[in-house]
Amino acid sequence: MATFEPVIGLEIHAQLLTATKIFCGCSTRFGAAPNTQLCPVCLGLPGALPVLNRRAVEFGVRAALALGCRLQPESIFARKNYFYPDLPKGYQISQYDRPFATDGAIEFSVAGTPRRLGIVRVHLEEDAGKSLHEGVAESGRATHLDFNRSGVPLIEIVTSPDLRSPAEAAEAFSRLREILVALGVNDGNMEEGSLRCDANVSVRPVGETRFGVKTEVKNLNSFRHVQRALEFEIERHASALNGGVALVQETRLWDVAAGRTHVMRTKEEADDYRYFPEPDLPPLVLDAAWIEQIRSTLPELPEARRRRFVDQYQLPEYDAGVLTQSMALADYFERVAVAAGNAKAASNWVMGELMRKMKDVGVAIEDVPMSPDALAQLITLVERGAITGPVAKTVFERMYQTGRSARSIVDEEGLARIGDAGAIDRIVRDVLAAHAATVAEYRAGRTKTFGFLVGQVMKATAGKADPGHVNESVRRFLAEPAGEPR
Repeated sequence: MATFEPVIGLEIHAQLLTATKIFCGCSTRFGAAPNTQLCPVCLGLPGALPVLNRRAVEFGVRAALALGCRLQPESIFARKNYFYPDLPKGYQISQYDRPFATDGAIEFSVAGTPRRLGIVRVHLEEDAGKSLHEGVAESGRATHLDFNRSGVPLIEIVTSPDLRSPAEAAEAFSRLREILVALGVNDGNMEEGSLRCDANVSVRPVGETRFGVKTEVKNLNSFRHVQRALEFEIERHASALNGGVALVQETRLWDVAAGRTHVMRTKEEADDYRYFPEPDLPPLVLDAAWIEQIRSTLPELPEARRRRFVDQYQLPEYDAGVLTQSMALADYFERVAVAAGNAKAASNWVMGELMRKMKDVGVAIEDVPMSPDALAQLITLVERGAITGPVAKTVFERMYQTGRSARSIVDEEGLARIGDAGAIDRIVRDVLAAHAATVAEYRAGRTKTFGFLVGQVMKATAGKADPGHVNESVRRFLAEPAGEPR
């Protein structure tokens, strides 16, 4: 049996975060009642003329610059003709042979291996409406149509076929998403359909340079779905070729419940869409000064920030990856790190107690009531030895619930570290006396009981005793001859 190599490329459809649609003034708000955000332009009524949304173009340019693309000074909108119930005009206004951005790339890594993914093009287009096949009245006999989404502005990002595994494809989709979200041009909400991925895959014998027969898997809305759908398709292609079965180019859909793809349609070629220039829109001309103005507002992108966190703060790559999951989380961490003067401690607290609390109460970092400076004060108390680690977690909970400062909680509730060696010795003697049987077991060779005894001392001090002193004191008293400790 032959061994095959997969060849994968992605097409990402990202809704731009504009308040109005790309060619009219209708709202893009998600969740409105069906067919309430419409006008003659959305519905393609005779005489209704499209007017291009400048904000949509700005967001498209912003994304293209971040993806390293070359911007074309002049691009053309075209009519892409196909007939679906949710496409009221019978065509989609898109860009075809003259898109506004080409020839970009992103860099990322998979399991520590650097990868580069070429970006063939980025173009602007309008979204279609939505066909509802279930969950509505008479859905068993009829398709219901909601045209609210008609005309919502999109960019389509078409990558080169540079990916060689489903895991790489899922990671690439994830990195593209985080770039778009960091730029503020897309909300990354795949459940609501504002970010969708089509994956193109073929296989070829290892060592072959020609492409095989391609399948497009449409409308994948999670990283896991991208990976699983591609894994299924690669296995299907390889099995067919090893069995002498000819593959045909087609578009397929991923069935999540069944864990398999099924045919949607045989794949159209460009000629099938009968593209021609949109007669109601002039060429899109991008002013060079405007492009540079947009470029000057681009934020530090997630991959660059990850590298800086490793270099500047000496963080492990894992920490840097977690902390740059969102711009807001990365901003919060940096403010904590600077105020506390200890980046690793700041990373541990943000990734540990803070993110655990966020998950427990179901809030995003933007809604956390504890300021970075407040968390930094708590970290400083720990680093200076003013409070112990266990007490610090208690203080954190009090801070989150009440908004009080770490210093006030420690002072008012008497939570400062017990550093007096004599006081700790007295508590240790009392604890060992109260657990004489356990002490006897330890001295008889069951040394695992040491941890229990240390825990009892820490419990007796409400976690305020210095752990190092406690360990030293317990070990010293246990080393004395059998009998009640002095």
